[in-house]
Amino acid sequence: MKKIMMETAQNICGMSKGPCRHTETCWWNEQVAEAVREKKITYRKRKRGNEKEAWMEYKKCRQNAKRVISSAKEKKQKECASDLNEPEHQNEISRIAKQMVKER
Repeated sequence: MKKIMMETAQNICGMSKGPCRHTETCWWNEQVAEAVREKKITYRKRKRGNEKEAWMEYKKCRQNAKRVISSAKEKKQKECASDLNEPEHQNEISRIAKQMVKER
């Protein structure tokens, strides 16, 4: 009986493999992508040639990438916060609160 019900439910509703694990970040942009790409390239150079100059260049690119990422995140957070102050976005506060509860 169980087998028949499960097969029928599967035929009607279908099967899911679960939620998508590759979520996009809202703050990712071309500047961030370029900074991370440059950091990866200098990391590979540093790994190939174990020189002090390569290490210093990688360190500079890494700091730049961190700075670009943090500024992009901060910009997006301010943008979202200013959007929530508008009357047409008031119902989104509860949606965001629910998402925060689910993440924990």
